[in-house]
Amino acid sequence: MNNLDILVIGGGIGGLTSAIALCKAGHSVTVIERDPNWSVYGVGIIQQSNVLSAARQLGILEGYLASGVGFDAVEIYLPHGQKIARIPGHPVAPGLPANMGIGRPALHKLLGDAAKDAGAQIHLGITAQSIEDTGDAVNVTFSDGSTGTYAIAIGADGVYSQTRQTIMPDAPKPQFTGQAVWRYNFPRPADLDALHVYNGPTGVGLVPISETLMYMYVTTPEPDNPWYPKEGIAAVMRGKLAGTAPAIQALAQQITDDEGVVYRPLEGMMLYGDWHVGRVVLIGDAVHATTPHLGQGAGMAVEDSIVLADEIAKAATPEEAFAAFRNRRFERCRFIVEKSLEICHGQIGKGPPVDNAKATQEMFAVVSQPI
Repeated sequence: MNNLDILVIGGGIGGLTSAIALCKAGHSVTVIERDPNWSVYGVGIIQQSNVLSAARQLGILEGYLASGVGFDAVEIYLPHGQKIARIPGHPVAPGLPANMGIGRPALHKLLGDAAKDAGAQIHLGITAQSIEDTGDAVNVTFSDGSTGTYAIAIGADGVYSQTRQTIMPDAPKPQFTGQAVWRYNFPRPADLDALHVYNGPTGVGLVPISETLMYMYVTTPEPDNPWYPKEGIAAVMRGKLAGTAPAIQALAQQITDDEGVVYRPLEGMMLYGDWHVGRVVLIGDAVHATTPHLGQGAGMAVEDSIVLADEIAKAATPEEAFAAFRNRRFERCRFIVEKSLEICHGQIGKGPPVDNAKATQEMFAVVSQPI
């Protein structure tokens, strides 16, 4: 299929990379995003080399590398701070780092600019109020009262996908895991040349995201899924780090800015059935939302965008393209979702403890395979 009018619902990582891939394939792409400010968290994100390989395919690798910082190893520590392993990464292609840390605002700007440069039309503060699949096209009524007709629509609107709810009202809903993640930025020490992962009921990671900046993520048991007010949340995060390794407790004293704390309950879901209904398909967190324990949530969405564009180009019908897309992506995404959840459950006593070093090596082996 060529020269299609395509609607992408959601202006996050999956939506923007889909727009880039589809525009480069010659399609006309419109992206809608519900947030009128198009804002993202101010902390960072980990991207392994499979994502950098995908960025190369999208033609944005140079910008990716310039926006973050590469590193080639993961160090694993016991809860009290003893280092037990340094795991070398597995670059997918020569010349690429095994991992990269990047600030979410920098990544968001990179992808947004690349999508617009590729020709995508981006509309903010708009949602799809109704989606009607006529069999020959998709008619959409938007929240601003306007309408549009498209050959296909792509739901890239995240774990709470309204598109999924619209086309699959009986689909499984995201499930709270019993754990949450806290994030905070710090100055990066000169000797931090790897991702540092501290095991234990309170999991901690230190991730370089620029030459001068790193961020800390902290996973904590939150069995009752509490709500924390913004005022005083820095003190709450500091308290969560009591009993961690001395180096982590020392860093915790720098957590003083309530506005700098990003807190999110961890939820996940995997859609084991079809990922499409007629001419509407779901990608990214809308079908395989993972906890962050293997650092591959965004990576899976970026890969989705490339595979979907590829299958659309090869197929004669949307349904054929969407079925082939799901078949290529399912096992890889299932592994990431289920293995990440195993690590999560092991940390909070809902399952047997998982060897993080082994799980990380397994992940690298899986994502080093072609998409």
